[in-house]
Amino acid sequence: MDLPGPIHDFILVFLGLVLILGGLAVVLLPNPIYSAFSLGLVLVCISLLYILSNSHFLAAAQLLIYVGAINVLIIFAVMFLNGSEYYKDLNPWTVGDGVTSVVCTSLFASLITTIPDTSWYGIIWTTKSNQIIEQDLINNSQEIGIHLSTDFLIPFELISIILLVALIGAIAVARQ
Repeated sequence: MDLPGPIHDFILVFLGLVLILGGLAVVLLPNPIYSAFSLGLVLVCISLLYILSNSHFLAAAQLLIYVGAINVLIIFAVMFLNGSEYYKDLNPWTVGDGVTSVVCTSLFASLITTIPDTSWYGIIWTTKSNQIIEQDLINNSQEIGIHLSTDFLIPFELISIILLVALIGAIAVARQ
């Protein structure tokens, strides 16, 4: 997107904060349903970052594949679990949690000390290459659409039928 600098930076920082908070929510929330919805929020924010960097096809693919399929599948799987069985052996703190906390904290501290010392001014941002890449993405996305509707029409439709049968089977299993 061609936004003015301060607006672009504000949206970038906002999406970064939402990504960090959503990622923490995925890991730290005890309810798996809330974690799955937080994962959906993280995946949507990643898609918005793709839009912000003028990668519209990747953003659409991110939304369709990860949010629309994978996250919905995770939510279905979590809903099929019995909640009482999930929480009966839940210990609040284990040795593995302590080791993981130490490793993650040390990694975070090393990143916090390394990032300010890095010279970011050596990176050259050119607008002409972005225009060339954007033009190639438009052509590539058109080519993908043409291939999906001509050469790969039968496999594409077969995959949709298989997904429909899997969804009907999941509903049938859930009713029993």
